[in-house]
Amino acid sequence: MDTGLEVSGEVQYRGDPVLVPPRRPTPRHELYLSNLDDQRFLRFSIKYLYVFSAGAAVPADALRSALAEALVDYYPLAGRLRPGDGEEEGKLAVDCNAEGALFAEGSLPGLAAADFLRGGGATPHKSWRKLLYRVDAHGFVGVPPLVVQVTHLGCGGMVLCTAINHCLCDGIGTAQFLHAWARAARSDIAGAGEHPVVHDRRALRPRCPPRVEFAHPEYCQDAVAHDKPTLLDHLLGQPLSPVSLTFTGAHLGHLKKQLLLSAQALKRCTSFEALAATVWRAWVRALDPPAALRVKLLFSVNARRHLKPELPKGYYGNGFVLGCAESTAGQVAAVAAPATVIRLVQKAKERVDDDYVRSMVDLLEERRVGTGGGAKPDLSASLVISAWTRLGLEDLDFGAGTPAHMGPLTSEIYCVFVPVAGDPGGVTVLVSVPQAAADKFEHYCCNPVEPSGVEDTDDGAIAAGMLERDEQHQPCHGHEIKIDY
Repeated sequence: MDTGLEVSGEVQYRGDPVLVPPRRPTPRHELYLSNLDDQRFLRFSIKYLYVFSAGAAVPADALRSALAEALVDYYPLAGRLRPGDGEEEGKLAVDCNAEGALFAEGSLPGLAAADFLRGGGATPHKSWRKLLYRVDAHGFVGVPPLVVQVTHLGCGGMVLCTAINHCLCDGIGTAQFLHAWARAARSDIAGAGEHPVVHDRRALRPRCPPRVEFAHPEYCQDAVAHDKPTLLDHLLGQPLSPVSLTFTGAHLGHLKKQLLLSAQALKRCTSFEALAATVWRAWVRALDPPAALRVKLLFSVNARRHLKPELPKGYYGNGFVLGCAESTAGQVAAVAAPATVIRLVQKAKERVDDDYVRSMVDLLEERRVGTGGGAKPDLSASLVISAWTRLGLEDLDFGAGTPAHMGPLTSEIYCVFVPVAGDPGGVTVLVSVPQAAADKFEHYCCNPVEPSGVEDTDDGAIAAGMLERDEQHQPCHGHEIKIDY
């Protein structure tokens, strides 16, 4: 079974890593993190991997110099996390001290950029972790908010890996910063400063007193999760297999069209809604939990435009909340359920408005003050999807061209929707599932609509039709396949 490109050999570092401070003096202060920033489950770093071919690689010195320039505006990334005290005990804050981001440079002559483009190359392998410098620190707080490693390849290309602390920014914020860094490398003054960077997170402070006005199924109903065995425990107790499935833009368009034609009640459907529903159904059907078990789909919803007033354009802190679609496993897996599941996803998105976001911020405050452990997302029987698409992450250009490949450095049990370099509408789905369920998961993802079946639901009768599939796009390279129409 092919579980991704294995990177052999060890990185030959060119000296010790260096700290890169902002090029010019920056404000020195303690930055308040909102409750959306400082959720316990966000206390990790988002790890991106970029592969640049020889023609698109740039010198490490140029990247380091441009990083110093970008950190002038994004100076909290050059600071350090600190635990709060007093009324803010249990919360994190950022000491904006300009200590600097960590920058490592090395080489791996036996590796070529083309290796990541061959079969299995898109699937993260545990050996990839050597492509990002491991910081020797005591706990999460001791790691710099931004860690960068440039690895020169034997072909003349390079791998750029970044670890950006999720407590400081979300996917939109990381893309905003990365593009600012790239503009600095290109000396693109004209493209800079369209929206001033906004550091102040006080717009997302909790109300006093907090008012939790909704049930918020995204989180465990009790402050402390139950000790009973869950579907998650079952998953973690089995050998997991990373699965990579690439859906071309043409396929997603065809999938949406088929779903709209199959259900009169379904008037609209985005690519995310169609793919999220398809992947969730495939996940449930492959795992085959008890039909009565309530299962959930958790995914990020950008709350910036739903707030009143809206968050400013340059806001780069965490501006997303969890959306939650839920039903029984039997209903999600039903033969004629695709359009119904899409409506569940749509309703979860529609639920997010200013009142809902404020209530969620207050829930996080109540749980933080009341238990010290914070609110915990309900992962007991949930698939979590993190969408990296439509952020422009794949368009990063430091002056010599865009990457040949980008994606996560590691494979996780949660699901990531990754943009496809060279295909603006394409999406690669990355997720780890039990080895025994991997083939079934692939099958259901590739065949989301059954040949026939009618379902009576609140959304109307749903007729399903089989999608045509080219013979050349059959499963290959273990658990990596490409789907096209």
